[in-house]
Amino acid sequence: MLTNLKRLSVLELILALRAISIVTQLGLVLFVNLALGYELPWVPLFTIITIEVVFNGLCFWFYKLRATKGAKHIVIQLLADVVFLGCLLYFSGGATNAFVSLLLIPIAIAAVSLSYLRMLLVAVAAVGTYSLLLWAMPMHVMHGNMEGHFIGMWINFLFSALVVSVVVGQLAQMITQREATIARYREEQLKQERIMALGVASAQVTHDLATPLATINLLVEELQESDEHQPEVIEDLVKQVARCSENLHAFRQTTEQIKTNQKQRVSSEKLFKQIKHHCQLNYPQCKFQFLSECAETVIEADGALIPAIVNIIDNAVEANKHTDKNQINVSTSIVDETWRLAIKDFGKGFLAEQTSQLGAYPQASEQGLGISVLLSNASLERINGKLELANHSDGAQVNISIPIVEGAV
Repeated sequence: MLTNLKRLSVLELILALRAISIVTQLGLVLFVNLALGYELPWVPLFTIITIEVVFNGLCFWFYKLRATKGAKHIVIQLLADVVFLGCLLYFSGGATNAFVSLLLIPIAIAAVSLSYLRMLLVAVAAVGTYSLLLWAMPMHVMHGNMEGHFIGMWINFLFSALVVSVVVGQLAQMITQREATIARYREEQLKQERIMALGVASAQVTHDLATPLATINLLVEELQESDEHQPEVIEDLVKQVARCSENLHAFRQTTEQIKTNQKQRVSSEKLFKQIKHHCQLNYPQCKFQFLSECAETVIEADGALIPAIVNIIDNAVEANKHTDKNQINVSTSIVDETWRLAIKDFGKGFLAEQTSQLGAYPQASEQGLGISVLLSNASLERINGKLELANHSDGAQVNISIPIVEGAV
């Protein structure tokens, strides 16, 4: 039963507790009248309980049908509980009833599940109900020291409501913040584990490629010594093998920098020239427009920065393949003490769920938002950078922001 209660929402829990309280109210009324011999007004009490049963049944049917679980509906339910309890207490002794302290329960539930203003509304309603019950008491009851006693009970209830509102509300907020922090930590840990797995796989592939690449290099050297082949073809093979060897060497250096957390200061102008050189060398079929709108600055990064930017450019080039306007704009600027690199393509743009999933483990998509963006985002986060995905009127735009090193020349 406790397990089932834990699975309920706040609204469903209120409805369940009200159903339990209705059964308890019926039992208490019958026990007080029949067993203890007190003359309670049967008609008003059973009328209120009947209305409560009908109200609870309608609410249960309505909320199940509409699946409405907003905060305003919780407020309505708690205010209804205050009204029902106040009416029952009015016809069963008023402020002298020992169960008047049950008015603290709606306040406690509101403190746990509602915002401060909504919780204050429920607390004011409960305190106001108690005050009306005290004010409506007959004069013959308020005689001698009893008047001071009942006023003291009212002050005690007021103080208890204040304590419940503040203490329980703060504890609930602390628990919520702690759960949110734990959830973010678990999500970050899961992301890091997946990135680590990708890194291990990449390192293994690089290690496996080293041996066949060395073999290919030896074969090329043998072909160079032979006169039976065209020298132009052999020269092209030599260039491609040398390029593969340089890439593997650069990958090993980048991996070593990441493992040892080595960062170095990089000129933004030099970085922009490297990006420009990469684009012109690897994508000669694509039209690039480069624009630097800022003076030379210095940022701090490691060897993974260039691959992270290259991944974004690769995605932009891929997105442009399905359009007639084969152009990519790459520009730099200074925004709020950060160096910003904007990469704009003219493809289909990003979907809303793609921009919201940035940093999470991605799903495959036609626009190229996949593992490369995940790794780029992780690389930028490691150097306090930021990756933003957005759409413009004719396509998509990716903004990469990196803090500028203060005091650097």
